[in-house]
Amino acid sequence: MTKTVSIEGRRVGHGEPVFIIAEAGVNHNGQLELARELVDAACETGVDAVKFQTFKTEHLVTRKAGMAEYQKKQMKEIDSQFQLIKSLELEYDMFVELKQYCDEKGILFLSTPHSPDAAVFLDSLLPAYKVGSGDLTNLPFLRQVADFGKPILLSTGMATLDEVTDAVHAISDAGNQELVLLHCVTNYPADIRTVNLKAMNTLRNAFDLPVGFSDHTMGLAAVIAAVSLGACVIEKHFTLSRELPGPDHKASLEPRELQEMVDAIRDVEMALGDGVKKPTTAELDLKDVARKSIVSVVRIEKGTILTEEMIAVKRPGYGIPPKHWSEVIGRRAKKEIGEDEVLEWSSIE
Repeated sequence: MTKTVSIEGRRVGHGEPVFIIAEAGVNHNGQLELARELVDAACETGVDAVKFQTFKTEHLVTRKAGMAEYQKKQMKEIDSQFQLIKSLELEYDMFVELKQYCDEKGILFLSTPHSPDAAVFLDSLLPAYKVGSGDLTNLPFLRQVADFGKPILLSTGMATLDEVTDAVHAISDAGNQELVLLHCVTNYPADIRTVNLKAMNTLRNAFDLPVGFSDHTMGLAAVIAAVSLGACVIEKHFTLSRELPGPDHKASLEPRELQEMVDAIRDVEMALGDGVKKPTTAELDLKDVARKSIVSVVRIEKGTILTEEMIAVKRPGYGIPPKHWSEVIGRRAKKEIGEDEVLEWSSIE
C-alpha cells in the first residue's frame, strides 16, 4: 500500500514518518490559559500536532444524557453529562486564539468538531479534520466534513467492520479520498488485553487506506506495538498532571511520558529500517572476527592430500568459508601449512 495524504505539506501514510498527535482534548478544563500551557508542553516533546475538541454543549448532548462509568468515577460531584461537558467547554473565539498560538509556537493545530456548526467554524482553522469514534455512524456529519475537501482522520472505536465500511463509503461518495482510519478502543483507560492491534491489518486490507492508532491504554506498550505493525498515525491523550480534576486526566500521559513516547516511536522507526536483508556497515567490520574459516589442526607438509582429521572450523572468518568443507577434503597442499593456520584457496590445489 502506497497511498498517503498530505496535512499541511506533511505526508502521512505508509512509508512516511509516524504522524504523532498529542491529544489535549478537554484537559484544559475549560480554561484558555491551561490550553496554552498544554500547547507549550506538546511543543517541547516534538509531536507533530496538538489536538483539542470543539463543541457547544447544547449542540452535543441532551440535558438528561447519562455519564459513562469512568466519568462518574472521576467526576463524582457532577451528575449529568451535560453539566460535565459544559464545565469543559471553550468559547469558539478561544480556538482562534489557540490556532494563532500554535502557529507562533510552530506546532500544528487540530481539533475535533462534535457538531455541524463546530465543523463549519473550524474549516478556516484546520488543515485536516479529526472525527471521533462517537460520530463514526453519524453519516450525514461525515458527508458534511468530507465536503470541506480536507484530509480526515477517522477514529473507529466501538465499531464493527460493516459500520466502518458505511463510514468510508459516506466519505468517498462525497468525493473525498483523503482518509486515514484510526483503530481505537473507546474506553478510558482501555485495558491492554482489549486493544486487538491486529485489527489494524484488517482495516488496511479491507480499505487500502492508511491506518493509525488512537490509544487510550495506560503506558506505551500498545503504541510501540502499533508502530511496529505499521501505524502511520499515533494519537495519545496527555495532560499537565494526572492529579488535575477532570474526566480524562487519569488516562493521559504527563509531559515527561509524552516525550518518552515520541522518543520511543522514533527509535522504533529507525529499528524497522527499509526491510532489505543486508549486513550493516558495522557488521561488515565485524564479519571477519565473528565468522569462521577452515583451519589446519596439524602441521601439513607441502604436497599432502588433506583429510578431515587435518582440518577444523574456527574463527577468524577471512579464510575459506566452512561451506566449502567438502571441496577442501582431497585437495593437495601447495605449500607447507602450519598448525592452527587459516586456509586460503592459494594454499591448496
